[in-house]
Amino acid sequence: MRHSTYRQFVLLVVLLAVPAAAWCAEKPKVRAVTAFVHLDRGRTDEQLRDALAMLRGAKAALEKSGYEVQTLRITTQPFPDYIRGLTREQALALFRDLDARAQKEGFISAIGPAMLSDADDPRNAELLVDILAASSNLDSSLIVAGEDGVHWNGVRAAASLVKSLAQRTAHSQGAFHFAAAAVVPPDTPFFPASYHLGAARAFGIALQSANLVAEAFASAGGKPAAGRAALSRVLGEHAVAIEAMARKIEKQTGWNYMGIDLSPAPLKNVSIGAALEKLMGAKAGSSGTLTAAATVTAALRDIPVKRAGYSGLMLPVLEDSVLAERWSEGTLSLDALLAYSAVCGTGLDVVPLPGDVSVEQLARIIGDVASLAVKWHKPLSARLLPVAGKKAGERTEFDDPFLVNATLRPLP
Repeated sequence: MRHSTYRQFVLLVVLLAVPAAAWCAEKPKVRAVTAFVHLDRGRTDEQLRDALAMLRGAKAALEKSGYEVQTLRITTQPFPDYIRGLTREQALALFRDLDARAQKEGFISAIGPAMLSDADDPRNAELLVDILAASSNLDSSLIVAGEDGVHWNGVRAAASLVKSLAQRTAHSQGAFHFAAAAVVPPDTPFFPASYHLGAARAFGIALQSANLVAEAFASAGGKPAAGRAALSRVLGEHAVAIEAMARKIEKQTGWNYMGIDLSPAPLKNVSIGAALEKLMGAKAGSSGTLTAAATVTAALRDIPVKRAGYSGLMLPVLEDSVLAERWSEGTLSLDALLAYSAVCGTGLDVVPLPGDVSVEQLARIIGDVASLAVKWHKPLSARLLPVAGKKAGERTEFDDPFLVNATLRPLP
C-alpha cells in the first residue's frame, strides 16, 4: 500500500472511531480559492475571464457542501515580466485597470514579487510603491531569501519599500498588502507572498480554521499529544472533504490542483491566540507558547492531503483580537514571534511598529526572518506595519475590516 494511501486509511479508521457528537463544531471557512495564471498582455482579458469562471464554479461547489468561501484570488507571475517594454506611466495604467477590474468583479490579485533574486533591478521595488499606494485590491511581495541564501539587496529594498508605503498611504495601511518573502514556494494560496512561475493554469485553497484549533485544544486537557491528535482528526475530516472537491474541480475544468494551505488562519474574534491559550492554560506569549505552536504544526503534518504554501501556524498579530491584546500588553514581542517561527508558521505577520522605525531597523528585522528561513529551509515572511506619526505607547488607527488596532511597542 502506498504511503499516502496508508495515511488516508489510518485517518479514516480514526474518524470512524470518533463519536458523532465530536463533529458538531462549525465548519472551517475557506479563506481563499486562488487561481495561478501566467498573464500575456495580449490575452489578459481572456485569461482573467477564464480564471474567474473557474473560481466562481469552485466557490459554488464548496458552498453547496457547506464551506463558506470568503475571497476569490488571482495570482500572476512576477509583475516585471509582463510590464517589460512599457513605460512607467503605461505600467501604472495597467495596474490601475487591474485594480478597477478586481473591485468590479469581486476578486483580489497578487501581482508577484518585484524581485526574485538579488540580481533583479531594484527600481521595480520603487515602482511597486507607486502601484500599491494607488490600489486597494492588489498585493505583492519581494523575495528576500531562497535556496541560494539570503538576498541582502532584496532585504534592503524591502525595508525601504515598507517605510515608503507607511509614509504614503492612509493610516499607513499600504504595507498590509506587501510581504518580504523568504523561501516561500510558488503557488502559495495565501497573500501577499503569492506568486506563480511557469505557464500552467493552476489553483490552490487556503483555510480559515482557527475555530477548529480552539475546539480541539479545549478537549485536550492541557496535554500536547492529545491536542495534536484531536486537531489532526477534526481538521483532517474537513481537509480531506475539501480536497476531494478540489480534485473534482481539477477534473472538470482542466486547472491543476496545487494543494491546500492548512495554516489555521484566524480572523479577529475567531482567534488562534485564544486557541493556543486553551491548550496552555496561560496567555499567548508566555512559557508554553512554543510547545503549543509546535503542536499545531505537528498536527497539520499528520493530515493526508496535498499541502501548499506555509501549512504551519499563523500568528498574524493585527488580524487576531487576542494576539493584538497580548501585543498591546507586552506579552508578545518580535523576538518571541521569531522564536515561534522556528517551529511553526509564517514569520512576522501583520506586526505594528512605531512610525519612527528606520529603514536600517526594518532591514535588520527582515534580515532576521530571512536568515531563519534559510537556516531551517522553511517558508517565512515579514509583513510589517510601521504607523507614520505614531510612537511607542500610542494606539494604531487602522480602518480595515481585517485589522484589529493595538498599542505600539518600543523596538528592542
